[in-house]
Amino acid sequence: MGASDMNGAPRWRLIVVGGHTRSIGKTQLVCDVIAAFPQAHWIAGKITQYGHGVCAQNGENCDCAPDEHVCAINWETNSDTGTDSARFLAAGARRSFWLRTKQGFLAEGLPLLRAALLQVSEADAAEPPPVIVESNSLLQFLKPSLYFAVVDPAKEDFKDSARAALDRADALVLRGSTDSLPAEGPSWLKLPARLLKEKPSVTQREGEPLPEPLHVLVQRALEGPSNISI
Repeated sequence: MGASDMNGAPRWRLIVVGGHTRSIGKTQLVCDVIAAFPQAHWIAGKITQYGHGVCAQNGENCDCAPDEHVCAINWETNSDTGTDSARFLAAGARRSFWLRTKQGFLAEGLPLLRAALLQVSEADAAEPPPVIVESNSLLQFLKPSLYFAVVDPAKEDFKDSARAALDRADALVLRGSTDSLPAEGPSWLKLPARLLKEKPSVTQREGEPLPEPLHVLVQRALEGPSNISI
């Protein structure tokens, strides 16, 4: 068994992939990382927070009380269902999960994630495999081994969680048809100028392989210590 914290729980190599809005290729970047390092035997997952009136149990409208069905986690078993967690398996992940919580209840979902990962780690005689998660909100609770933020300068929409997390990114991954971040626009103007000028960035169109600078960062994280407590 690999490194563990003071309570005996395993520590992990954890990569987090986020982005400033929907439909900009966050899931694809997770798949690209998995495919670039098939020997890592990844545990991959996605965290989704639903709005008011939607149940975390099944993602549908529900009349459950505020303290019922606030979180749920499932392991994906099929790689051909078209879901994001299935795409992770198709890319080569050994295990794939989907953690769902009501908006603002991610803290209540973390024990589910911790227990699920512990179950997997107990089945491994050697060090636990690395974990890669698609999420912005997870950064509120921990500092991962590596954080990539996917951005599309053509899209103005910003999630609040993404705006808060961008400054913590180890690299920005640019989508769309431009090779640079915009200097103007209502949403972009709210970002610190230092972030736009100094944050390492790399352009990757969807369908292209993992860029070499990101490959180097992931390799370095995989070779580093397992030191993240979840």
